[in-house]
Amino acid sequence: MSHTDRLRRSPGTFRQLTGITPAVFDQLLAELEPRHREAEGKRQTRRPRQRKPGAGPKHTLDLADRLLMLLMYYRTYTTHATLGFLFGLDDSNVGRNMNPLQPLLAGIFRIPERRVELEPDEVRELFFDATERPIPRPTRGQRTYYSGKKKRHTVKHQIVVVRKRKTPGQPQRVRIAAVSGVFPGKTHDKKVYDRTRVVVPPGVRRTGDTAYLGTGLDTPTRRPRKGALTAEQKAGNRRVSKRRIVVEHGIGKMKVWRIAADRYRNPRRCHAVMMKNVAGLHNRMFA
Repeated sequence: MSHTDRLRRSPGTFRQLTGITPAVFDQLLAELEPRHREAEGKRQTRRPRQRKPGAGPKHTLDLADRLLMLLMYYRTYTTHATLGFLFGLDDSNVGRNMNPLQPLLAGIFRIPERRVELEPDEVRELFFDATERPIPRPTRGQRTYYSGKKKRHTVKHQIVVVRKRKTPGQPQRVRIAAVSGVFPGKTHDKKVYDRTRVVVPPGVRRTGDTAYLGTGLDTPTRRPRKGALTAEQKAGNRRVSKRRIVVEHGIGKMKVWRIAADRYRNPRRCHAVMMKNVAGLHNRMFA
């Protein structure tokens, strides 16, 4: 019996270890299988080759177990040695089993960086915010990656969230509509917004926090230096905060997958794909 089949016997544990339910996993696996077959066919027929197509060592795990291992890695962000022990692999083979699946998942989720589209059941308002996560101190460019806000070296993404129309008796649902490319932690949120140049449908309201002042977004009123806000301005700020709390909830739920919250140990060039995959998993579970 495979590791996936054994874990399916306990749906609660399955969700604890992967962040998704067995039903969502099965749907994702069904979408992944044809993409994986196509990718393997292209890899095996790539020239020049020293072996016949299909020759060489095969994966010990089937596709379901490899996907399970990747999702467990996203959810727990444990070491390759731990995953290797659980799945009966040498830790050097863990990456070979998981890494080819990451771009395939990104092709399934298709989380955009710039062009945002709204679905019919969504409110015509977008919420912008940036999220940082720590990285090891870089060998080069330390000042570029040093975040004065976090007091450590970080990388940053801009997240765009849209909320679904409220259904009576149901919790508010939100969808991650876009995830920007990766930026050094020193980059200000406004500069990230200017560089991403997000394209939105006409007539859609855009809301952000005070870091987006000067961008054209609907933002709270900042208290003037050595001054105070009026009662009307405070009430307006509360209204904006009540609306934009959904972006905080969306980012918080993304960080259920610990790879999006803990100190990032992988190559920085892989960070954007990982964040988009986490956003896609969030949408499958919470949107």
